[in-house]
Amino acid sequence: MFSRILLCARGEIALRIIRACRELGIATVAAYSEADKDAVYLNFADETICIGPGPSDQSYLNIPAIISAAEVSDVEAIHPGYGFLSEVSRFAEVCRSCNVEFIGPSVTAMSQMGDKVKAREIAASTGASIVPGSKGAVETGEQAVEVAHEVNYPVLVKAGLGGGGRGMRVAHNDMSLLNCFAVAQSEAEAAFGSNAVYIEKYITGARHVEIQLLGDHHGNVIHLGDRDCSLQRRHQKLIEEAPCPVLDDTVREKLGQSAIAIAKHINYYGAGTVEFLVDEEGNYYFIEMNCRIQVEHPVTEMVTGVDILREQLRIASGERLSLRQDDINMQGVAIECRINAEDPVTFRPAPGTITKYYPPGGPGVRVDSHAYAGFTISPIYDSLVGKLIVHRRNRREAIACMQRALQEYIIDGIKTTIPLYIEIFDHSAFLSGRIDTKFVENVLDNGGFSNAKTGSGGTETGRTQQATTPQKGGK
Repeated sequence: MFSRILLCARGEIALRIIRACRELGIATVAAYSEADKDAVYLNFADETICIGPGPSDQSYLNIPAIISAAEVSDVEAIHPGYGFLSEVSRFAEVCRSCNVEFIGPSVTAMSQMGDKVKAREIAASTGASIVPGSKGAVETGEQAVEVAHEVNYPVLVKAGLGGGGRGMRVAHNDMSLLNCFAVAQSEAEAAFGSNAVYIEKYITGARHVEIQLLGDHHGNVIHLGDRDCSLQRRHQKLIEEAPCPVLDDTVREKLGQSAIAIAKHINYYGAGTVEFLVDEEGNYYFIEMNCRIQVEHPVTEMVTGVDILREQLRIASGERLSLRQDDINMQGVAIECRINAEDPVTFRPAPGTITKYYPPGGPGVRVDSHAYAGFTISPIYDSLVGKLIVHRRNRREAIACMQRALQEYIIDGIKTTIPLYIEIFDHSAFLSGRIDTKFVENVLDNGGFSNAKTGSGGTETGRTQQATTPQKGGK
């Protein structure tokens, strides 16, 4: 096991990693930017080291600065968290060439899965179904139109590298496709340094379901069940749930085995996630594989009892998996809400200083957050304030617990997405599980969530309105 590691992560995941390390007896050195000098997790790391100014390209994306910090700090490994350099194979390669272990998969696996076109080919070679589309990257708008006519509209233009919804556009006809193609190329170039895009058939009415994996250096791979990530806006996840409320056992088993087959094919080790689309008939299609810890990993931890960060650290140090597939038994239902500093109607970032902060608690409630009263949400980073997770015996109890917890969550001084979530958890379609990846956008297009418009997104006035105004939510 490592004795000392460097964190080049920030926010709630940095705190989560520090906690896992402390339980394993691993000393932590937290690398931070000047903008994060007041971050609460710096108080819990054994040491801290500043790696540059606030802009991420001068700090959290600055490979020479991070490697220098690792050398000065005399660490054995670097944990990248999620985002930033967590899926940059070149960073993993540089770390290992400097005799510092990268806490993640091999460079080869990262390169293969980071190229979405190559990932589709690998998945297909294992027998997984893939969404119909182009055989490789599409270079011109005319070629894109040809593919669209072969698979029929609507189609999805997707960046060949990266993720997070950037470089992704839906087109319903030739004219919109030509426009989407140019925009997607531009976004992909700006975000990932490559304008390569490909075309997929857009599966309507689909759910986004993913399988959490753990693999070690000795060829052992297991899955930790499924989670539903269909509550999204513009391909950005908002709410996650484990297990998926509509999968039957047959489809669930097939998804797990398919994910394992893909991971074994590329000799995958570490924590990873294979993502699928599941249509209304139960057909499933491989989307991509994320070679890192996911934001939504807590829901899987809650229903399986597995500490994924702990396992990730053990695996990276060379230890064998401490679990077998037969040890994994999902219990109850867990739901997570990403609490973002955003306007709950427009979703525009709403940075600012938190003047009052009180997280909910009680049975079944977990909060992963780096926020506190007086902390400033910076405009230069992701707007995530924290993650609210609940775990109860069944879905009905989990929803009731989340409704209660959302009402208790006090965040003053900034707008947050809490008013939106309060309405979603009272919406008849969500309560019955009848949703897909377009649910939020469809409701917004049809008049939106009424109370999210009147609530102030986290102020005292907003909470009063949320608690006393009858919930409409499209019922």
